[in-house]
Amino acid sequence: MVKRCILNKLQNEIHQPEINILLGPRQVGKTTLLKQLKTYAESLGKKAAFFDLEQPQILAQFNYSDIEIIEKIKQAGQVILIDEFQYINNASKILKAIFDSGSKLKIICSGSSSIEIHKHLKESLAGRKFIFLINPLEHSEIKAHNKNHSLNMYLRYGGMPGLTHTDSEDRKQQILDELLSSYILKDIKALIKEENIRAFNHLIYLLAERQGSTISVHSLANQISLSSKSVNRYLDILEGTYVNFRVYSFSNNLGNELKKSCKTYLYDLGLRNCILKDFSEVADRPDKGVLLESFVFLELKNMLMPNMEIKFWRTKQGDEVDFILLKNRKPIPIEVKSKLTDIEIPKGMRHFLNRYSSIETAYVINENISDNIHFNSCKIKFITFKALEEICW
Repeated sequence: MVKRCILNKLQNEIHQPEINILLGPRQVGKTTLLKQLKTYAESLGKKAAFFDLEQPQILAQFNYSDIEIIEKIKQAGQVILIDEFQYINNASKILKAIFDSGSKLKIICSGSSSIEIHKHLKESLAGRKFIFLINPLEHSEIKAHNKNHSLNMYLRYGGMPGLTHTDSEDRKQQILDELLSSYILKDIKALIKEENIRAFNHLIYLLAERQGSTISVHSLANQISLSSKSVNRYLDILEGTYVNFRVYSFSNNLGNELKKSCKTYLYDLGLRNCILKDFSEVADRPDKGVLLESFVFLELKNMLMPNMEIKFWRTKQGDEVDFILLKNRKPIPIEVKSKLTDIEIPKGMRHFLNRYSSIETAYVINENISDNIHFNSCKIKFITFKALEEICW
């Protein structure tokens, strides 16, 4: 079993009588983490109870009044783990009541991410819960589990945990196809009209095809024959279910900077390739640069702290920096180059550093060059994709 980096953090939370909520797309390992936490709690001598609410016979035990459910949970153990907690009626109110009662219970819930769940959590459990976003496996996590796993394989098949149990590429592709179908059927069907499923599927394909490029909602709306309002709503749904992420432009109110444009990235490279029906070798693909840029985005997203944010930079003249990592509101420009034969500052980064002369550090991520140079007062670090996983931002 692949050991998740987040597991140690969740184990340390076991001793805090608080509510932890694990959110994320389907099949990223939330249930497995809950079971591992149950085993860990029991190893500490704590009484732990695990409820899988996707099992009808277990869910039936929660088909009672709120008061009866609260008592059932309180009596079940010291550490309570509830998988797919959104199936409980008034789930957030029940958790709030338990927390407010002064109970010393540790409650850890998982939920298939949805806009409705997030809304209820925000309204009813503000200040009472800590949310952890569970992502697909990182390349470093799979590499620690399987030393033969390459970056090339990760760029083709991504990090969904279910793929680590097979070496068959045909089986990997089948699993990804099933995961994609499951998302449409289980998570999306309840959120959009039946007659718009085809348009929604078309939108997902266009987002996969244009990943890493600036998008126009108006243009997307015209292509799938829906209104811009509907497209924006679908983008909200995709983001609310942690499947697709928008990255907005960085601007310091300079006249020629794009201020309202955005780029998008899907949450897993394997799912993107599944949507595009292309699992070919990375070296042979015209979108190799997109795959590497997307890999960098996912790495950055996985390590984000509350004081950090990812943006990009582009001017009306076309000068661009792939990512601007904001840390304590200070920008760190990051450029991704699939091919780099010499230590040369990319044109877009040079323009950015001329405009923002106070920048202290910048990165150029590439396949083979590791070195440092200076431009004005900025230290530009050339690092490889492998070294990216080892950076402590």
